[in-house]
Amino acid sequence: MSKEKKLAFLAGLFVALYVIPFHHARVTGALLEAFYMLADYAREHVLLCLIPALFIAGAISVFLNQQAVIKYLGPKAKPVTAYSVASVSGAILAVCSCTILPLFKGIYKKGAGLGPAIAFLYSGPAINVLAIVLTAKVLGWKIGLARAVGAVIFAAVIGLIMHFIFKKSDEARLTDERMFTVHDSKEPRTLLQNGLYMGSMIGILIFLNWAGSRGSSALWDTIFSIKYYIAGAFGLALAFMLYKWFKRDELKEWGGATRDFSLQIIPLLFAGIFVAGFFLGRPGHEGIIPGEWVASLVGGNSLAANFFASISGALMYFATLTEVPILHGLIGAGMGQGPALALLLAGPSLSLPSILVITSEIGWKKTLVYVGLVSILSTFVGYLYGLYLA
Repeated sequence: MSKEKKLAFLAGLFVALYVIPFHHARVTGALLEAFYMLADYAREHVLLCLIPALFIAGAISVFLNQQAVIKYLGPKAKPVTAYSVASVSGAILAVCSCTILPLFKGIYKKGAGLGPAIAFLYSGPAINVLAIVLTAKVLGWKIGLARAVGAVIFAAVIGLIMHFIFKKSDEARLTDERMFTVHDSKEPRTLLQNGLYMGSMIGILIFLNWAGSRGSSALWDTIFSIKYYIAGAFGLALAFMLYKWFKRDELKEWGGATRDFSLQIIPLLFAGIFVAGFFLGRPGHEGIIPGEWVASLVGGNSLAANFFASISGALMYFATLTEVPILHGLIGAGMGQGPALALLLAGPSLSLPSILVITSEIGWKKTLVYVGLVSILSTFVGYLYGLYLA
């Protein structure tokens, strides 16, 4: 950070400390909510979600074959292949908007095109099979089906639009070999070995964060009851593979890449969570913005209500599956079905913390276009859905 930026930051901090009425109960409560939200995230998501995702991102950066990434996900890859791989990969992980970030950064730095990388970024949190099932069970099959279809289409459409808007700059990024760290010449493992160790890490991430279905699926709940044993089995398999197939220097390089991703992502992530908690509060609690204001603005099915719902969803942080009970409460308070769908399509895939991290990787211009596309498409689809129900 330059001296000018540090001075501007200190000046802004001084102004905030000078003018914010900390003695006011509303402000005090919002500050507590910000810290509570940080604490909840640290307890529930850092150890089981974020840290495994960071190690996977480090492995992608160091060990994954760059040419394979460029072949299947690069700017010049066949669109059907690229977007199918990106969408399916994201859907399999079924993680929240923050956990997907290290993985997005990993494949993007390795040579994935902007469009497929964005499709992957959107699909991970949005195309979550259990979340869609739970949505249908709690909120009704119509909105559950609309969420599933909308999310699948959104992943491809948003990715393709981003590809065409930024095609030239993305191809220029690919031709600049300094953007990527090439380790392919050092890779002594077979394709099968690479797939097994990468799959074991993904297995750990998935099963550590496997959520119960609340009675909607007996099989899902059975897996939930033994998820730690399954994750442990993947962990033992990974330990064996690391011992047998990897050199000490490779493991050291992997640790360094994971550390670098952590330093890039975690400060912005925590700052975003703090701000989101201050303004909006945790699920079921209020920040500086009263909850009744939000509920009053998303009633009915006007374009304004749908747009406000999509923007609110894009800024709020939703842990996996928490969007369903939150929406259940908002609908009970008068939220329209159209705005509810708009929030479901925008909320899980975006959050203020994730927006900050995405910006650090692809810049404000691309990030604003991505957020705008998600918000506008969510608004439009939510409005049409509300008209259909009416």
